[in-house]
Amino acid sequence: MKLAEVACFSPFHFHRVFQVMVGVSVMDYVRKRRLTCAAERLFYTDEKVIEIAFDVGFQYIESFNRAFKRFYGISPRQYRDAKRLSGPLLGKACLTIHYLGGTWMAPKLITKPAFHIIGYELKTRNTDGQNNKDIPEFWHQYMQQKLGCNIPNPINVNQELGLCTNFNPETGEFIYVIGMEVTPGTHVPDGMVYMSFPELQYAVFTTPKADEKSFTSSIQGTWNQIFTEWFPQSGFEHHGLVEFELYDERCYGTKEKEMDIYIPVKKQTV
Repeated sequence: MKLAEVACFSPFHFHRVFQVMVGVSVMDYVRKRRLTCAAERLFYTDEKVIEIAFDVGFQYIESFNRAFKRFYGISPRQYRDAKRLSGPLLGKACLTIHYLGGTWMAPKLITKPAFHIIGYELKTRNTDGQNNKDIPEFWHQYMQQKLGCNIPNPINVNQELGLCTNFNPETGEFIYVIGMEVTPGTHVPDGMVYMSFPELQYAVFTTPKADEKSFTSSIQGTWNQIFTEWFPQSGFEHHGLVEFELYDERCYGTKEKEMDIYIPVKKQTV
């Protein structure tokens, strides 16, 4: 991917940094920027709709019309006839990193041996915030139905993983698994998945202690800090393949809750 090469990042690392800093995936951002530019030109100019469609990157007028209507709720011609610049208008993203100072994140760097997991799989995507809706619902279902009790012979029954893998940078699709580590060859019950991951070096971040109410925001804040503050100064980049959250006994109470975020890393090459 050319943008990743310009940034001197691997494609995976570029997409993860972009997602955290901008709030949408690269493909989602490009799509919305194209449609925003089209809306502005429909309002400010008398250019033909077909010329605008081709100029903002659509190969077919039909696909442009469908995408525009899906985004704005009306056709391009109706938008122009309304003579009003309205609807979602996505501005240019600012990727400048501002270091706020304060506590420097000091993760543990560990080499985790190859491991195996059995759990429940969710296919989602980071387009239009779909994953931010799907994953909490998935966890709610997992906890409510006590699905963890069905995982056979976990190595540590008190450790649950929320794991992201199989990320597709073109579509934003990825697989999210809630599960537990098991020994190789453990029987996989119907409705579950078995996955194996190789030995990798990980940066392990522990979230600040928080009460029940602020625990979720503490986790999200740590994720943001990892990509906007730690990575740019660390000399590392995301290795790809997998990343996961580890929940254990530290999460059981209602006060001073904390958990760990595992990010596979490798030395950045320029």
